[in-house]
Amino acid sequence: MARPDKVEAVDEIANRFRGATASVVTEYRGLTTAQLTELRRSLGPDATYRVAKNTLVKRAAADAGVEGLDALLTGPTAIAFVQGEPVDAAKALRDFAKAHQGLVIKGGFMDGRPLTVTEVNQLADLESREVLLAKLAGAMKGNLAKAAGLFAAPASQVARLAQALADKRAAEGGEAPAAEAASESAAEASE
Repeated sequence: MARPDKVEAVDEIANRFRGATASVVTEYRGLTTAQLTELRRSLGPDATYRVAKNTLVKRAAADAGVEGLDALLTGPTAIAFVQGEPVDAAKALRDFAKAHQGLVIKGGFMDGRPLTVTEVNQLADLESREVLLAKLAGAMKGNLAKAAGLFAAPASQVARLAQALADKRAAEGGEAPAAEAASESAAEASE
């Protein structure tokens, strides 16, 4: 018969797997409690870092439908469950692992499939969603400005042509009302 505390721990981990957009499996051998606290803070509010026994994680992963993590569950294991943007959490874990030799990224799980260490690092190399959206918006704004210029070009060419014609007539001694009429027709054409 299973102990109630272990059943509760398995349920909690399974719920975290279900609610996470991504999870990253790490080994924390040699890290102090202060360093683990620092890591949890660096992950931000959208991620939780949970130390757990491998057998409990295997059961919880099976309950949550997460496959492919069994090979990663050796040694002291802790999992970062990401509820928000996976890129930010992957960056925080990678940067912390560079600064502290005791943290080793083993892999992860995202979008229904396991991630290798290389894929987690590639995820960390991506720019955040906000930066990518800002770049997209800037590119779209630039293209819209070019399109507006292209659409306005024929009207402005007609206006310049009418003004040049009016100036030519005025220089040849033509009537002033004719120049005003040409300007007005050019203004109407640009609208």
